[in-house]
Amino acid sequence: MTLIERDAVVLFQGDSITDAGRNREDPNDLGRGYALFTAGLFRAMYPELNVTFLNRGIGGNTIRDLDARWEADCLELKPTWLSVLVGINDAAGRYHHNRIISVEEFEGTYFNLLQKAVECSVQRIVLLEPFVLPSDPSRVQWREDLDPKIEAVRRLAREFQAILIPTDGLFAQASALGDLAYWMPDGVHPTPAGHALMAQAWLKAVKAL
Repeated sequence: MTLIERDAVVLFQGDSITDAGRNREDPNDLGRGYALFTAGLFRAMYPELNVTFLNRGIGGNTIRDLDARWEADCLELKPTWLSVLVGINDAAGRYHHNRIISVEEFEGTYFNLLQKAVECSVQRIVLLEPFVLPSDPSRVQWREDLDPKIEAVRRLAREFQAILIPTDGLFAQASALGDLAYWMPDGVHPTPAGHALMAQAWLKAVKAL
């Protein structure tokens, strides 16, 4: 039986990978990515649990952006489950915009957001590792900044007794068996198959599969 309880409210939070083209004018729209796939499969398997799924991912967001909108896009929604994927823009900004977000700032801000969520309504947390595939040399360079942030997410998972989904390793393993573009053409944004892989991992992590 799944860990998610009856009448739970599950909030997906993050950047463009979570956003996945959702209609921000519709508060119930889940986009076209792993949040939609996860919610759809869960609801099909557990209709009796009456679980609500929400998506507030916004493309381009960093941990600073989540901090700026946390009250409206997390706390006011009063989720009982919080799922977060953030970090790739925090790393990429160093190379594209000369915007440096240190691992100390990333981890400290992330900790504060999770602490506020727990103090408000959140009972369980799911953290997904940020990830990148080496689709071109620039993506390889990003590893220097991203890897310490992945380690920070792992530390936060331990601190909050969160469910950790090792997404970076998941895609590394999957891409070893075939073309990188099958999962992630630009090394950052998953294909439908990539989103389905994430949804499958999420559902297994909460014991829904």
